[in-house]
Formats: sequence, structure tokens, C-alpha cells
Amino acid sequence: MLLTALEFLGLVAFAASGALAAVRARLDVFGVVVVGLTTALGGGVIRDVLLGIHPPTTLRNWPYLAVCAATALVVFAFHPQVARLRRGVLLADALGLGVFATAGTTIALNAGATVYAACLIGMTTGIGGGAVRDLLLREIPLVLRKEIYAVAALAGSVLVAAGHALRLPQGPVTVVAAAGVVAIRMIALWRHWNAPVARAPE
Repeated sequence: MLLTALEFLGLVAFAASGALAAVRARLDVFGVVVVGLTTALGGGVIRDVLLGIHPPTTLRNWPYLAVCAATALVVFAFHPQVARLRRGVLLADALGLGVFATAGTTIALNAGATVYAACLIGMTTGIGGGAVRDLLLREIPLVLRKEIYAVAALAGSVLVAAGHALRLPQGPVTVVAAAGVVAIRMIALWRHWNAPVARAPE
């Protein structure tokens, strides 16, 4: 139940951030809903495909689609108010990243994946939807060009895997790891941390 609650929290956060990006790109209401759905569900679909879960969980249960579509429609209707909540949107995105990365790692471990594979799958679950969103909006994925994003997701996945190896209670470990991802992401935004970029050739 804890994993399900965290997943729905992450779905709302990612659907909102994806829908807002689509509104800024001047997409119509259908486009906003599609991008919101893709951002929220993309990482989970990639995770399930990698784990051999067919059809993917989010496509078998209608509440996932309904919650994401409703969130996107709310953002479309009230986007001026949502856009003014910049810090809230960034926090929601960080929350979604933490929830999906850690929940994805836990699901992979429960499905029998090795620790190494589970960490990579968890990170991919966290960043996959955002990467697909950026591609749909004809942008280089944010995770590939600036900001501490994938590193934060990987750190949370490693914490979950370490807790699993030490046989610690799964629920509390997942929550603490997700909070760690959010903390790393928000501190990186506050301090303007970015991964190193190669200098342009002369």
C-alpha cells in the first residue's frame, strides 16, 4: 500500500510538470494531456518492459491513466496559477523523481533483478518519463544537458539497494531514500550545481 500511495503521488507530480511544459510549448488540450500522461507513465512503462511485466502495470489499471489525465486537465485549465508556483512545481518534480526512482528499484528487487540491474532500472524509472517528454517537445532531454538529476535518482536507487542487502524494512527505507533524492535535487537547484560540460573545441 505504501508503494502504491507513493506511486500515485509521483504520478500527480510528473503529470503536472509534463502538462505545464506542454502548455509552455503552446500545445492544444489533447497535446497537453498526452505529454502529461507520457511524463507520468513513461518511466514506469520502461521499467515494466525491462522487467518483462506485460502489459505494463500502468496500462492495466485505469486509475493510473485517470489520475494523470485529470491532473493534466487541471494544469491546462489553471496554468497561469500553476506557473506562478515555480518553487512548488520544482518541488513536485523532485518528489516525483524520488518516488519513481526508489519505487522502481524496490519493484525491480522484488521481481528478482540483481542489485546492479535494480539500481539502473530505478534510475531509468525516475528519469524516463521526463526524457520522453523533452523528446516530444523537440528538446534535448534535460537530464543529458544540465542539472543534477539522474545522479540524484541513482543515489536514491543505491540507498534502496543497500537497505535491501542489509535486510532493513522495505517501507521506511524507500521513504528515506525518496526523501534523500528530493533533498539532493533541491539543494542542487538552490546551489546551481551542474554536471561538468566539455569545453567547445577551438
